[in-house]
Amino acid sequence: MTEILILFHSESGNTATMANQIARGVESVSQCSSKLRTVPPVTPDTNATLPAVPPTGAPYITLDDLQGIDGLIIGSPTHFGNMSASLKYFLDQTSPQWFRGTLSGKPAAVFTSTGSLHGGQEATLLTMMVPLLHHGMLITGIPYSEPALMKTASGGTPYGASHMAGEDGNIPLSDEERELCQALGKRVAKIATQLNTH
Repeated sequence: MTEILILFHSESGNTATMANQIARGVESVSQCSSKLRTVPPVTPDTNATLPAVPPTGAPYITLDDLQGIDGLIIGSPTHFGNMSASLKYFLDQTSPQWFRGTLSGKPAAVFTSTGSLHGGQEATLLTMMVPLLHHGMLITGIPYSEPALMKTASGGTPYGASHMAGEDGNIPLSDEERELCQALGKRVAKIATQLNTH
């Protein structure tokens, strides 16, 4: 079985919704499964503690979750054209995996949600790729052979899946955004499967 880890940070629920659509794409590929994980929020209160398992949604990620996966897809809300501090905080802890080459040679992809159409979606996707490249991962985008990429009037880029959630974060995923999320998951799963057979 080929396993794809979908790691995300979500504040208003939009990135989590995207993660679930990406998981549907992964699981549409024969012999592929998805594993959803999230990151705990970073807090300035150093005395704050969080439960080991969030009250709802995906479990929190641990470094052990990176062992044995065949691909990685990471997602974050857009924070000034960059990933959230919570996601970056987790990635900053992955030096042991970098030293061991745990993720090297495996396919990876990125996704984001933002409040406005030109709110830094592509910059966020590009900055999320950088640590994955340092890990030696093979970056996978969305090709223009996906018809929704030319039709979308909201989110969706060749760099990865994206969503325009609106100022209040309450605009649901459009049909094209859903299609592109699923296409991204399917693409990473297919590439991981091909790499596993060689």
